[in-house]
Amino acid sequence: MAALLASSPMEVITTDRAPKPVGPYSQALLRGGHLYISGQIPLDPRTSEVVGKTIEDQGARVLENLRGIVESAGFSLKDVIKTTVYLTDLGDFPKFNQLYETFFGTHKPARSVLQAAALPKGVRIELDAVCIGEV
Repeated sequence: MAALLASSPMEVITTDRAPKPVGPYSQALLRGGHLYISGQIPLDPRTSEVVGKTIEDQGARVLENLRGIVESAGFSLKDVIKTTVYLTDLGDFPKFNQLYETFFGTHKPARSVLQAAALPKGVRIELDAVCIGEV
């Protein structure tokens, strides 16, 4: 596996289906069939403005941003193998968990959920992910 990754060129993934990066990072990087998706916060891809105030609204936007990057890179949600979710309030966990389950359906990627003291732009949620597809 290490030889495969070392011999594969790295491709920067950019799509208008997710917000442009607000710093010195890429939306995602693809190498050797592995897609590494940067943390997504609930920004509208067209305006780069924060969407919603509730965990349901913000969570839905984050998951749609994730879908946009995944599909633009030629993957599907079933290729997502790991997510990390950062919430500013773990009290939001039950509501987000319902939304997450609806979004992924029967596919259940490995996942970590952490409480963060603060997130960029004062949002309630950030999510990053890893996908593995065919090489």
